Amino acid sequence: MARKSSGQIALPLDWSAGGANDGPLIVGASNADAVRYLRHVATWPVRTAVLTGPRGSGRSLMGRLFAADTAGRVIDGHDSVSEEEIFHAWNAAQASGTPLLIIADAPPAAWNIALPDLRSRLAAVPVLTIADPDDCLARDLIEALFARRGMALAAGVASYIVPRMERSYAMIHRVVAALDAASLEKGGGIGIRLTRETLLSQGLIDPDLLERQDDATCR
Repeated sequence: MARKSSGQIALPLDWSAGGANDGPLIVGASNADAVRYLRHVATWPVRTAVLTGPRGSGRSLMGRLFAADTAGRVIDGHDSVSEEEIFHAWNAAQASGTPLLIIADAPPAAWNIALPDLRSRLAAVPVLTIADPDDCLARDLIEALFARRGMALAAGVASYIVPRMERSYAMIHRVVAALDAASLEKGGGIGIRLTRETLLSQGLIDPDLLERQDDATCR
């Protein structure tokens, strides 16, 4: 669920997860521009946009929230449909005014597009990019993912993890899954000691950074 988070950018959002399987949408510096653009469809120069970002970054959730908010169409994965279908979807969006959002791993310039007409149309489409998570977004996402799982996370654990891990959405999900499994095995909550032992044993944090201090200011 979208929320205003300490240290994060406050946006006029009212997006909530569309189903029980959806995770939280945390808005921060890494994705704020994309979220803001998706919330202002009336300003789009064409009725189509492309959303790119790392897998696990919440891009599919953003697509579902966008569809619910605008009644627009979402193609989640440009390679999941044919070029002809994308071409017709682009034309339909312009004709009807109903927005089209295409989610992809890379911008259209990097796609191997065979249809010249589709290539020319996509060249005019704005590309929205979700960047790698900053420290504050990573911290908030770790806490939100644990809250969604109903796991007890001791104060300061997320702050301990962030400066010692690779800064990526994939790593965040790996860290949360590893600590979830360790907590279930040990039968207790997740504190600093269990976190350190678990993540070190699985190579998920850098042992050379164990003494590193958390310098990020999110409050």
